Amino acid sequence: MLLNAISGWLSRSFITGKGARVSFFALTLLFCGAMTRPGYALIEIDITQGNIQPMPVAVTDFGGIEQGRQISEVVEADLKQSGLFAPLDRNSYLQKDLNASTVPSFANWTVLNAQALVTGTVTSEADGRLKAEFRLWDVYAGKQMIGQQFFTSPQNWRRIAHIISDAIYERLTGEKGYFDTRIVFVDESGPKDARVKRLAIMDQDGANVRYLTDGRDLVLTPRFSPTKQEITYMALENGEPRAYLLDIETGRRSVVGKFPGMSFSSRFSPDGQSIVLSLQQGGDANIYRMDLRTGRITRLTNSASIDTSPSFSPDGRQITFESDRGGKQQIYVMNADGSNVQRISFSNGSYSTPVWSPRGDLIAFTKRYNGQFQIGVMQTDGSRERILVDGYHNEGPTWAPNGRVLMYFSESPGANGGPKLYAIDLTGRNKYQIPTPEFASDPAWSPLVQ
Repeated sequence: MLLNAISGWLSRSFITGKGARVSFFALTLLFCGAMTRPGYALIEIDITQGNIQPMPVAVTDFGGIEQGRQISEVVEADLKQSGLFAPLDRNSYLQKDLNASTVPSFANWTVLNAQALVTGTVTSEADGRLKAEFRLWDVYAGKQMIGQQFFTSPQNWRRIAHIISDAIYERLTGEKGYFDTRIVFVDESGPKDARVKRLAIMDQDGANVRYLTDGRDLVLTPRFSPTKQEITYMALENGEPRAYLLDIETGRRSVVGKFPGMSFSSRFSPDGQSIVLSLQQGGDANIYRMDLRTGRITRLTNSASIDTSPSFSPDGRQITFESDRGGKQQIYVMNADGSNVQRISFSNGSYSTPVWSPRGDLIAFTKRYNGQFQIGVMQTDGSRERILVDGYHNEGPTWAPNGRVLMYFSESPGANGGPKLYAIDLTGRNKYQIPTPEFASDPAWSPLVQ
């Protein structure tokens, strides 16, 4: 949200947890001592560049109660994790008594080469709620760029931190952030030959892990709805595959259908009203579309091959999928009704798990080449292929909702090895592991939490 430099208020609400609300107020206040200095323009990061130098930023301890410091530490970690920002060492700060109501002494920050400065205050209201305020400052222009305040229950403090991070990210890059999101994944525990697999969900940084299934049934391929906090996934119950819909907030689960032979690759349409999936009959597998309101199933491909892993384009007009109809696994694109099938991958190796970017400009994929598993991206016509990750076993890319970061799982070899979750940005330079309690596989990124 790019706020105008006019005093005023905007308001909306966020849902989090089981019905808890985070009240949100965005405000900009003009301080007499914080007007733009002549000759300076507001800072911003051009993230369309191929090689981005991280911006030096300073995130101060938020004044007030103890949770202020905790919120500021999460904000700092979010910004650093993006690879676009380089937080300064807090021990180097010359001014340490800042809060949301004071104007910084900008000379104390320019000497540290800080380009952006984040200050804030967190207090406890009489009704028990937290009040969190923050301000983002352009140090060299000597100007406030954005200021916001929030009210929420104390247990939602981490979410407030992620919302603040998203606001800073958007103001400095011009694009939506992705910090206030969640990841659903398959938690794997136990010995390698007898893994217990449970469906789990967590914040995008690995915090607040919650288990959604008990491990009695094998779970596979969880996928988020693009329109609400709902997931589809597969479970093997007594050897019989079933597709489920699960409301994350209420825990309500419903059976979509029983599909013997399913290849476990269902995904939502952009409007959340249908799913595409692969059904196996004999030795062949084809792509089908199922209307979640009526239960009607429509066949989209009809080939004597294995067509699987379908994924919609963000406008819903096309579907990408993998198929071995040409002799080995390659990536194809077709219209949403199954017409005009076109192969788009032609390089050496075999391709699988194509996933369309939320921005609509790229398709991510897994590629097997020379005994290695790679994660890469290509244009939607197959051109400009770029490999981001190369190694022993990498698989299952999923997009952040802003289309700038991919998450995937990478499995280590050996008797004690197992899968772990990693994220990498589109430059291929900013790779990091996502902490999980046990081994973890098959991540799926949520849309921004509403």
